[in-house]
Amino acid sequence: MKKYIFRISILNSIIISYVIGLFLVIGWTMIAAISSIGEYGEFKDIAVGVVAIPLWGGFVGALFVYPIVLAAYQLAMLILETDKTMTKTGVGFDQIVIWYGLILEFLYITQAKYTTGSDWYEQLHNLEKHTPIYSGSLLTVIVIFLIGVIGYFYLRFCPLKKMPPLMAVFSISAMYLWLIGIIVFTVQVYGGESMIESTLDTYLLTYPICISFIIIRTVLCKVREWHELEMEKEKIEKNSCLSFFNKILSKSEHWPVYALILMLPLLGIIIGILLLFGQAPDSVIKAWTETADWRLSMKEAPQNIYYDEHYLCTVAAGGHKKIVKPLRKGVRHGHEVIVNRQLCVANAFEQILEEKTPRFHKLVRGIYDRYGFPVARLIKSKWIADIIYIMMKPLEWIFLMVIYMIDVHPENRIATQYMGRKIELK
Repeated sequence: MKKYIFRISILNSIIISYVIGLFLVIGWTMIAAISSIGEYGEFKDIAVGVVAIPLWGGFVGALFVYPIVLAAYQLAMLILETDKTMTKTGVGFDQIVIWYGLILEFLYITQAKYTTGSDWYEQLHNLEKHTPIYSGSLLTVIVIFLIGVIGYFYLRFCPLKKMPPLMAVFSISAMYLWLIGIIVFTVQVYGGESMIESTLDTYLLTYPICISFIIIRTVLCKVREWHELEMEKEKIEKNSCLSFFNKILSKSEHWPVYALILMLPLLGIIIGILLLFGQAPDSVIKAWTETADWRLSMKEAPQNIYYDEHYLCTVAAGGHKKIVKPLRKGVRHGHEVIVNRQLCVANAFEQILEEKTPRFHKLVRGIYDRYGFPVARLIKSKWIADIIYIMMKPLEWIFLMVIYMIDVHPENRIATQYMGRKIELK
């Protein structure tokens, strides 16, 4: 059993992660159950949740435990490679780290940190953040990432007996640039405003750590492999120039140092090629500084517009101005919101319901809160907001008819909804 636990295999790592995740979920459920003894409703909810423990165990294991397990396995493989006892290449683990880690980072940045693809000069809403990579330099960052991955694959899969030493050095240089790009990105997005976010951000460190383990292990593997090859040097030794460079490159233990020296020339070649595709010479720097909301940002973004997750508030703030026709800013629950006529009419109608039929209003309000808020969270584009605005038009006309039938001064009631100062919306 002990031998199986410490066996380095992908299936083994998945099982270990799932088991740990399962124990964490069970422990959390037991703590919640103990704290809710005597509260039947709460205890009943926990009892129902017990059925979903296997699913939650998989969820926690995949998102929170597996990255740590992967880092531990990468460290173990690096130690084995250093001791020259590594029997397998660990390529499968490397692929999981590179691609699964990239997916997890993308999900965390976009979903947990509310990051959008908008550049620093665009106005956002609520907790949304601007893109951490300037869109004008995004191509440069992607190319550096891909060249680093290509360098890894070339060095890992191409036999050294068919690989020119200089190509091996350039491949290591490409991997260095790849790692530097990942580290800079991690520095850019690391650090949250709350303690929970800061704690979760520590998981961002596992990706550059694992990538650095992969690079070091790959280089060590190739250096060791080079020493084991029998090189034919007769033709090279006849040429004094080639003989000089051969003496330099034949010392494979110096390859990582040579790669460090050639890293800047390689970056220069990449930037020179990207110039043909419209990238600026300083795009590597602008990728991180031409941003807002992040550690390396040097731009000041417009202040976010707050809109309530109230269904129609989202429509009024999120649609194209020519269609939803925003009028002014108003106040709702102590926050500024953008107001259009449809929103004012709907709120005036609700106000009349509350005054005339409070019980019916409570029922309507409950249904609206239950289904309106989830729908509002799905409104993530201007076109969706426009479509909902148009679909709501018949209801708006019905609301308006009721207001004009009941209220003596209907337009006064409509105009005073979410009352705030009138401004010119840019």
